[in-house]
Amino acid sequence: MHFALYSRSAGPDAVGKIRLLIEHLIVRGAALSFFSELADCLGKAGMPSLPGDIFSSGDDLPADVDVFLSLGGDGTFLSSLTMVGKRDIPVAGINFGRLGFLTSSGSGDSACAIVDRMMAGDYQVRRKSLLEVRGGGLGPDFYPYALNEVSLQRYGPNMIAIEVTIDGMKVPTYWADGLLIATPTGSTAYSLSVGGPVVLPDSSVFIITPMAPHNLNVRPLIVPDSSVVEVTFRSDGRRTLLSADNRFTDAAEDASVTVRRAGFSLACVTFGRESFFEALSEKLLWGEDRRNERIRYGK
Repeated sequence: MHFALYSRSAGPDAVGKIRLLIEHLIVRGAALSFFSELADCLGKAGMPSLPGDIFSSGDDLPADVDVFLSLGGDGTFLSSLTMVGKRDIPVAGINFGRLGFLTSSGSGDSACAIVDRMMAGDYQVRRKSLLEVRGGGLGPDFYPYALNEVSLQRYGPNMIAIEVTIDGMKVPTYWADGLLIATPTGSTAYSLSVGGPVVLPDSSVFIITPMAPHNLNVRPLIVPDSSVVEVTFRSDGRRTLLSADNRFTDAAEDASVTVRRAGFSLACVTFGRESFFEALSEKLLWGEDRRNERIRYGK
């Protein structure tokens, strides 16, 4: 089995765990490829010679990779999309970061057990829908796909006017700090922080949420993921930031961007039946309340 190991900037603790994982994979006879930044980190940590190929982008990622291992937190997992792209390689996240809501394993300490299960074929692949953003003066180097969300927001102190049409139907103007369009996967990320609803992962919808709206009579919307959303924003000549997951760029003034479901999905490794509500409780402390303990234990 061929694993591609990906991490962006691993700290000393994570590097130590990754070294143990590499040694375990070598013993198991796995073929390995390493992201160039991870290879540099490992080299500085005393592993100058690595048993495998080096890749620096999705263009030189070997064609025979079976699983793309994202070693880090949610930011690393999001960046994996730019490497895998349309290749349909399953991505497995092993959490060496802080939150790890997107990752396949709950702790970096279980990394060896996780890869053992994959090598035994004991895993499933779940497909996650993606967003595609076009227009807005985006340059050719900006990767236009997102797993969590696409957002437009102000740079300066003034709010911006945001015009939205959904399948050609006009929505009342948002006067706000910005606007965010999220997938069900992204409902527990930035969208949740700006007041969007929690959405079950398998829902075929997108979430449109204003950021700090000044007109309180316009609220977040849930729309079918077949919708085409066109956004025009006006910021009186000031800069506007457009982001797709953890990548961002300046958007042209008075420009329009179109957001729709991408023509491909991200294949994500899962293990058995996972409870979304248990993940909310574990990762985000959803519903934590001291009164619940009295109900649970009959006090």
